Amino acid sequence: MCQSCQTVFPAWSGQCSSCTEWNTLEEREVSAPVVTYRADKVVSKPIPIQDIQVTDDVVIPTGISEFDRVLGGGLTVGSVNLIGGEPGIGKSTLALQVLQYLSCQNRQVLYVTAEESEKQLLFRAQRLGDSGQNLKIYAQTDISAIIEAIKQEQPDCVILDSIQVVHHGDVSGAPGTMSQVRHCATEFIRTIKENGLTGIVIGHITKDGSIAGPKVLEHLVDVILYFEGERHLNYRLLRCFKNRFAASYEVGLFTMEETGLKSADVSAGLFLDDASLSSPGSVIVPVMEGSRVLLVELQALAVHSGYGMGKRTFQGVDANRATLMIAAMDKVLELKLFTKDIFLNVIGGLKVSETCLDLGIIVSILSSLHSAPLKRKIGILGEVGLTGELRSVSHVPQRIKELENMGFLECLLPKKNKATFPKGVKVKPVYVETVVDVIRELF
Repeated sequence: MCQSCQTVFPAWSGQCSSCTEWNTLEEREVSAPVVTYRADKVVSKPIPIQDIQVTDDVVIPTGISEFDRVLGGGLTVGSVNLIGGEPGIGKSTLALQVLQYLSCQNRQVLYVTAEESEKQLLFRAQRLGDSGQNLKIYAQTDISAIIEAIKQEQPDCVILDSIQVVHHGDVSGAPGTMSQVRHCATEFIRTIKENGLTGIVIGHITKDGSIAGPKVLEHLVDVILYFEGERHLNYRLLRCFKNRFAASYEVGLFTMEETGLKSADVSAGLFLDDASLSSPGSVIVPVMEGSRVLLVELQALAVHSGYGMGKRTFQGVDANRATLMIAAMDKVLELKLFTKDIFLNVIGGLKVSETCLDLGIIVSILSSLHSAPLKRKIGILGEVGLTGELRSVSHVPQRIKELENMGFLECLLPKKNKATFPKGVKVKPVYVETVVDVIRELF
């Protein structure tokens, strides 16, 4: 049976012919016992919605401002939160910091570790700070023993690190397989919700960045959070992809320090470097991440290709969108960019997919191509069509306000946003309608 798509084959093969994944076929006994999922019978009846009782202690703050921002105020009682990310990005560190804070607030918390020993958790906890008197560590990989420990301890918050390592004795297959992950996650989530607790599940990710295991795992949990960023850089982004209790588009910014993850100060211009703004190919674009505006630096490098066919390398930029902008420039401006190697990079390890980055891509490439830096402190903002026309963007007042706070004097934006430009700001608008107008205004 293929562990990725569950297609059955009569013999082993190196590649699954159904999903084209390699080394996913695993031998199964035909007479293997079939596990039936039996939910405990709970006597209940329909009640009017106005009769539902809600206590004041529904949301528990975690003491980490950026984490609470993403969650919508804190951990919701009875919720199961899934945190995914690359190895070493900071998932376990953040989870342990949350439990340490809750323990110091006289809440009973339990950290179930299936990957590390108690001593390893102790050394990490000592490095992060005070753990209080109510934090308990349980090193266990059997989900049945974990469930029994949760029922006996009745903690306010439980962390399972990680779901791909635990296993159930009644389910065939090694830990991390589809059947094991599905069954263990179902048992853990049911225990959390039946006892009115709060759970945090840490999950591994695959090569393409998705949670490893069955896709149904993302449907069972209440909140899905992903850690982004480069392991060798200090900045971390906690992005929310699903939240049943608050907005699902918020983003948290952290810095990794020796004492753990710290909430980053966004107003300090994290991703700006004044020294590089005067260099050719460097532009500033105000992008929306959740409900906040971030000023990101986009750098481009355009050089003559030595192979006759231009090379394209993009970091932090949507590759398909960048290719469209290069094609539009080649058609409208007749630059013959197919003979140029073009490299784009968003400084700080950020990944920006917003369409307002279109104009910034074009301006940065033009600046690098002609070795003409932007001699004035100006923000670039606008969506560009394939025929070279500029289209309006959203949330202009918030973007302009952030440019003003960081000392920018001008902003290049589409003329269609003239009606939404805020009044009483020090930032001067520079309106353009086409890509040709951009060349006249800046170069």
